[in-house]
Amino acid sequence: MKFVRFGSAGAERPGLIDGAGALRDLSAIVSDIDLHLFNASQLAKLHEIDPSELPLVEGSPRLGPCVAGVRKIVCVGLNYTDHAAESKMPVPTEPILFLKPSSSICGPFDDVEIPRGSQKTDWEVELGVVIGRRAKYVSEAEAMNYVAGYCVVNDVSERAFQLERLGQWDKGKAHDTFAPIGPWFVTKDEIPDPQNLALWLDVNGHRYQAGNTANMVFGVEALIAYISNFMTLEPGDIISTGTPAGVGMGQTPPKYLKPGDEIRLGINGLGEQAQTCVGL
Repeated sequence: MKFVRFGSAGAERPGLIDGAGALRDLSAIVSDIDLHLFNASQLAKLHEIDPSELPLVEGSPRLGPCVAGVRKIVCVGLNYTDHAAESKMPVPTEPILFLKPSSSICGPFDDVEIPRGSQKTDWEVELGVVIGRRAKYVSEAEAMNYVAGYCVVNDVSERAFQLERLGQWDKGKAHDTFAPIGPWFVTKDEIPDPQNLALWLDVNGHRYQAGNTANMVFGVEALIAYISNFMTLEPGDIISTGTPAGVGMGQTPPKYLKPGDEIRLGINGLGEQAQTCVGL
């Protein structure tokens, strides 16, 4: 199933996308698309719903972040060999982790802010893994039992803040609007193989990123197992699994986002996002 949250910021309602691609109101069934939805029994009940019996949502309302109440986004750096090469960094021998705060989350079509003083705001299309069960010291063999589903993430990054301001990468990853998620939260039954998904990103109509999750250095199962050794993953947490080559930093010469730029990105089976960059 494909779940969405629609409406004005802070007042989103839960919905789902039916087989014909229409938006249906789910608010009479669940209060939100959040951690209370992600256990297996609750999702099984929702699969019994006939979407055609739900109210049809007219028009084109704003789509908010596809998951509510996310406690943390755990991001993985340099998780594609081609991206490590363009970044002129070695391929990691174990996953590089950093966190995005919940305040960086926004809707998939909301504006992306260029921070004050930024000269190097960049883009990164990534597969997001939504956790469905509390995960601590999980083995790779068990890892997929902890997945609720998937979504598209744009890991927007300010490279100067990230790499030139000393300290952790979080400085360049944490700004408001630096984590558009959605448009949909897609349950894992619709994505039988998360390691075979094409992902892409355009800026102003030019295709910069075109990759496949098959080329991850560390796959979804390995990442869940690894991360759960260092922190507990809670229902609704998102793992943003890294980006393929084609980021602005890797262009010759480098190219970065500026106010007025239009970003479009997507992953097969998980939908598409679009953002306009705005200055502060």
